[in-house]
Amino acid sequence: MAAAPRSRTLGDLLDELAAAHPDADAVVFRDQRLTYAELKARADTLARALLAIGVSRGDRVAVVLPNRPEWIIAAFAGAKVGAITVAVSTFSTPRELTWTIEHCRPAAIITVEAFRGRSFLGPVCELAPELARGERCARLPELRAIVSADDRAKGGAEHLVEFLARASEVSSAALAAAQRAVAPGDVCYVLYTSGSTATPKGVMLAHGGVIENGFAIGERQHLTAADRLWLAVPLFWSFGSANALPAVLTHGGMVVLQESFDAGEALALLERERCTVYYGMANMARAMLEHPDRPRRRLVVRTGLTIGLPDDIAMTMEAVGARELCNVYGSTETYGNCAVTDAHDARELRLEAQGLPLPGMDIRVVDPETGRALPRGEVGELRVKGYVTPGYFRDPDQTRAAFDAEGYFVTGDLGLIDADGRVRFRGRLKEMIKTGGINVAPLEVEAVLVTHQAVKQAYVVGLPDRDRGELVVAALELHEGAATTADALTTFCRERLASYKVPARFVFRKADEFPRTPTGKVQKPRLRDELAR
Repeated sequence: MAAAPRSRTLGDLLDELAAAHPDADAVVFRDQRLTYAELKARADTLARALLAIGVSRGDRVAVVLPNRPEWIIAAFAGAKVGAITVAVSTFSTPRELTWTIEHCRPAAIITVEAFRGRSFLGPVCELAPELARGERCARLPELRAIVSADDRAKGGAEHLVEFLARASEVSSAALAAAQRAVAPGDVCYVLYTSGSTATPKGVMLAHGGVIENGFAIGERQHLTAADRLWLAVPLFWSFGSANALPAVLTHGGMVVLQESFDAGEALALLERERCTVYYGMANMARAMLEHPDRPRRRLVVRTGLTIGLPDDIAMTMEAVGARELCNVYGSTETYGNCAVTDAHDARELRLEAQGLPLPGMDIRVVDPETGRALPRGEVGELRVKGYVTPGYFRDPDQTRAAFDAEGYFVTGDLGLIDADGRVRFRGRLKEMIKTGGINVAPLEVEAVLVTHQAVKQAYVVGLPDRDRGELVVAALELHEGAATTADALTTFCRERLASYKVPARFVFRKADEFPRTPTGKVQKPRLRDELAR
């Protein structure tokens, strides 16, 4: 077991790491390599520049960047002065970008001209045309600077190099004083998530929770300073910024950034940098497994985190060779994860369960209608107390609704806690199907369907039915060249499931015929609507 860091704020953590491992590589991106000492120096310079324009404790710094060192530098710089890093999705359309920026009311915005065909610098500058004239912005009165992290600057934006020159206006002593004023309970991140609400929710996370929970996640993976993390999942996700990043950095390891996932590039990075830690989704692993370069790549991946059905996790282990890959349960509101399997757990446990609660996390299962605590082994709603969000930014109503009377975060997830205390996820509460008055968990039916030799992926939803309330319907993607029929699948399911859980209808689709998010995840609400039509 590694020694936990003493620091309880992100700024202090970086200083502690730089003192302990000054010459060790911290961040690798393309041909750039930053040691911990260099990462601290760059963060300090940006922090002093932020102080020079008046950014202070509690102000927001919006970061609209892909996976680049500047993202990490900006987060640490903001943390040092007590500012909150607002992680803005690079999947954002101009409308979504505008909404997020106006909602978070930043004092500074750090962005790039464009990424993956989406423009950012132009739309951001259009929100604040007054900056070019040295005037206060009407729509964003707190905004003091727009910073371009690449070679282009327009309108009222400053190039990053020019902005960093402002650091000379602020002494190191002034930065140290600002950093001392930051407390572990102060908010360090606002991460926007989409859910059942009409607009995204800005999940607030605090310094102390990010460090404590991140370290605990790393401990479940048995990380050390020798570990090297491959990271292509976006830093604006909690999986990146509040999970992967603190997990590896609190152990003195190295982060290898991939700006945008590409299977061939990922394999080359994993081999060249001898990455030992994988953070990714099943679709990423499958793309690498099926890539023509995979047989010739010599990978040394040992552990990491992923989510999915047992077959997805087993396939990921095979794809990257991660024998000690961990399964997880959690959400942005629970600092990325609240339960993680141990890398040394038996393989079956890591495929089937989501692990024991992390230190400082209290997870219980309740009847979703009454809130009554349920005994071990019974499926109900998972609720969490411990390292959970203090609330949603500028949304007191949603914050109140997110917690029950005893202060537990209401996850909206179905699951159980088994006899050994391990969490077993069973799907989203809103995805629960009620057929003939009996509850059916889609994840259970999906797990059975993907064991059929012809089925590659299964997505189970409930469709309205006059007689039974809802019908269980399965949309399936078959393996290439495989064939089966609805009758054969019905027989298969009847041998393995109670009759009321057996799908009443099967739909066969190709992979590109499923509605998906920008990251490749199937959108079940849209799928349900399509099948209902």
